[in-house]
Amino acid sequence: MTRKPALSKAEIEALLAREFPQAFHARSGLSIEHVEHGGARVRQAYNDRHIRPGGTISGPTMMALADFAMYVAVFSAEGPVPLAVTTNLNINFLRKPAQADVVAEARLLKAGKRLVVGEVTIRSVGHEDPVAHVTATYSIPPKP
Repeated sequence: MTRKPALSKAEIEALLAREFPQAFHARSGLSIEHVEHGGARVRQAYNDRHIRPGGTISGPTMMALADFAMYVAVFSAEGPVPLAVTTNLNINFLRKPAQADVVAEARLLKAGKRLVVGEVTIRSVGHEDPVAHVTATYSIPPKP
């Protein structure tokens, strides 16, 4: 049986707009495409400001997208915990991304009381092979 997400896509979008407006706003290019319990698919719209020398999407852009995907996945499993923070993020760049939107799919591997571990796969839109693979850990603040 599939568990219902702790927060819906709309609820997560509202939470991010309220708690993290400097990162999640209309001009950020970030969007949430899908949310399920312990998982999310998010998109970073292509913008030439994300291009690095050599004509590829920059590493920091993909790292930020992976972190955003994990943040959304954490909300999908844990509910509204805006003070959850990244304690570790490891990224393997697998191939050169296209000059296109990039999509990240996050999946939580373990959700404990204080730590959540997950993985993220990033792809260029229109290409099947992943451009990066990420593992990340989030710290969940203690409940009052």
